[in-house]
Amino acid sequence: MSKTWEQLQELQPVVLKMFKNSILKERLAHAYLFEGMKGTGKREASILLAKSILCLSPDNGYIPCESCVNCKRINKGNHPDVHMIEPDGLSIKKAQIQLLQEEFSKTGVESKKKIYMIVHADRMTVNAANSLLKFLEEPHPHTIAILMTEQLQQILPTILSRCQAISFHALSPNQMIDKLLSSGVDTHLAPILAQLTNNLDEALEYSRNDWFVQAQKIVLKLYEVIKKNPLEAMVTLQDDWFYHFKEKEQINQGLDLLLLIFKDLLYIQLGKQEQIVYQGEKVRLEQFALQSSSKSLSEQMAAIFEAKRKLQANMNPQLLMEQLVLKLQEGSSFV
Repeated sequence: MSKTWEQLQELQPVVLKMFKNSILKERLAHAYLFEGMKGTGKREASILLAKSILCLSPDNGYIPCESCVNCKRINKGNHPDVHMIEPDGLSIKKAQIQLLQEEFSKTGVESKKKIYMIVHADRMTVNAANSLLKFLEEPHPHTIAILMTEQLQQILPTILSRCQAISFHALSPNQMIDKLLSSGVDTHLAPILAQLTNNLDEALEYSRNDWFVQAQKIVLKLYEVIKKNPLEAMVTLQDDWFYHFKEKEQINQGLDLLLLIFKDLLYIQLGKQEQIVYQGEKVRLEQFALQSSSKSLSEQMAAIFEAKRKLQANMNPQLLMEQLVLKLQEGSSFV
């Protein structure tokens, strides 16, 4: 979804100020590298910059009007002088870069400038990266490259040295909470979402998702039965958890939600009630916190982190969760 200048300025004020100065002073670099976590607005910023450069009547000389033919075509992804490359499968292939080079050897179809964007530039094959390097070393006049990555360390140093790197910073949890609340998200839900993602659009999607609402209930129920007896905890895994958390990403999210409960218990013990995220469960959590030691909570959190690591290593999810529940039960009766 395309974002306006004002919307992106709220998320990335430093980046937008740099855009403004570069455009007004006509000092645009021939190659940029946008780096930062998922959800920080890199793709939206690249599209916005393209519109700012090609807009037929920009406001104040730098803000795209959003209504001219160039702005509209860029938003629809069909401007002939703006090209976006994304991984073909798991990687960006040499053939994709060569096709781009052929396209850019021609003069601009409708404008003086040509802009290309490479999403997940860290996923270029070695051959693709070397092919792009030649392109960056001898840039065509009036050509602007925008590379994007969440893995800066995976970019070849030779490519890095030929780009102006721009860092996109994630919203702080408090900023995220404010934005979620202003979007109408429930006051009890906003702090949880702010801990799970830095992506505002993703957080808003979760807030409207029945699956996510149910996930929280199952995770809280699992925590409660863990404090009771092994049989009941295993029954809850079979009847509720495995039925609801099926995909790897869903299981990981379930583990994140579980981890937040233990973090809240630790915050309560440290007298930092204002930092707990399960605000709607505050009274119950304060009771649970009295029944746990900080040492056992730390060990239980370590067990969840280990389960997340094993999940990424493709361990059998059922075995993984059964082992985790047993480990969490070991520490659940510490006083």
